[in-house]
Amino acid sequence: MSKVGLIIKREYSTRVKKKSFIIMTIIGPLLFAAMMIAPVILMQLEDDEFKKIAIIDESGMFQESLKNTKYIEFNDVSAEYYDPATVSYNITLAKQKLKDSEYYALLYIPHTAVQGVKGSVVLYSYQQPNVGLKMHIANGIEKRIEDIKLSIKAGELGITEEEVTEILNVVNTNIDIVTSTLDEDGGEKESSTEVAMIIGYICGFLIYMFVFMYGSQVMRGVIEEKTSRIIEVIVSSVKPFQLMMGKIIGVALVGLTQFVLWVVLTIAIVTGAQSVLLKDYDTSKMSPQTVTLGSNLDENMPTPDEEAMKFEEIFKAVFAVNYFQIIILFLFYFIGGYLLYAAMFAIVGSAVDNETDTQQFMLPITIPLILGIIVMVSAINNPSGSLSYWFSIIPFTSPIVMMVRVPFGVPIIDLVISMSLLVLTFIFMTWFAAKIYRVGILMYGKKVNYKELWKWFKYKN
Repeated sequence: MSKVGLIIKREYSTRVKKKSFIIMTIIGPLLFAAMMIAPVILMQLEDDEFKKIAIIDESGMFQESLKNTKYIEFNDVSAEYYDPATVSYNITLAKQKLKDSEYYALLYIPHTAVQGVKGSVVLYSYQQPNVGLKMHIANGIEKRIEDIKLSIKAGELGITEEEVTEILNVVNTNIDIVTSTLDEDGGEKESSTEVAMIIGYICGFLIYMFVFMYGSQVMRGVIEEKTSRIIEVIVSSVKPFQLMMGKIIGVALVGLTQFVLWVVLTIAIVTGAQSVLLKDYDTSKMSPQTVTLGSNLDENMPTPDEEAMKFEEIFKAVFAVNYFQIIILFLFYFIGGYLLYAAMFAIVGSAVDNETDTQQFMLPITIPLILGIIVMVSAINNPSGSLSYWFSIIPFTSPIVMMVRVPFGVPIIDLVISMSLLVLTFIFMTWFAAKIYRVGILMYGKKVNYKELWKWFKYKN
């Protein structure tokens, strides 16, 4: 085995045996699987706690509009707190009695609610009400106010309320835009902007995380060997360039191993969780009436068939993504971005004696990565814009920004330019880093600045 191969083997074997690697390899898939499974599980959970809501309605128009459900019961207590002397309702007394009463909350509807005054309706409770309960109440009141306004407008126009309702039903239109992408041959496939945005964001953020995490491992490894003086023994047998390349490639293989394990374990966990936890889950039966924390919303919400169609459209869009292309490009940009930044991290590690001295050299490394994250947000909204294009071409930000653009579709020429520049920049940076690394790893007890690094670079062999 070559000397570089031995160094790669040593770096790889020592790191994959560390407890931190094993723990992160286990925790990572669990977290990813939890993020994928938890929303679906939460959508199934119903708030089965029975709640009684007391109502004080000053207008007397909303009692019938708030429908009881399996878990919610509305009781009008307006008469109990009406004070004939002041011709008003004693809300203060009602709030005081709420704590020791059988009611979960007190719903106060002032007479101004008929006018649709924002924030006029108040729900008093000793616990934070769930979203489903608030939506159910709001929908009932809004529907009643709309009916009142329709009745008033019908009187002004001299037509019946039924005629107004019929006109509204005729003109009411809902448009659901379905996107479909065309290829070079004129073929088309269903797509989803939302799915592309999510996939692009996840890929870009993972690239940033992996490059920074594994690149810094190269830096720490160099610092540890330098401070322990073991580097002096190693360079007596191998060239500094061989040592640097062995470290960079060894850590890269560690990163690829962990990434592959994360993907495989995440798929296994998600598949197992679906078969065990979601075996009774049927999306065709799901509707807002069963997923909004136990609260029926109203009859105007989508029916189960409509919900099933929406889920079917989402699944089609998800499976329409070219995951093979995304995985291949993700691996390329991960490896390319890592190799580029690992060479820079190796320079920093060779120039200092401890991690506290690395701060002055970390700025040129972190700024491009942070810029990539910032531009990534813009690229999600406008993947074909000039800002997204140039930052996906520039090698120091292309691993992050280009992975955001890929799910939306990128011209082949853009990929070729971006990938070629990334490879060329990596080769140049490796050559540049090697010239500094060969001097820096044997320098001790000296505060180094950028001027000193430039001198190391110009040293002759």
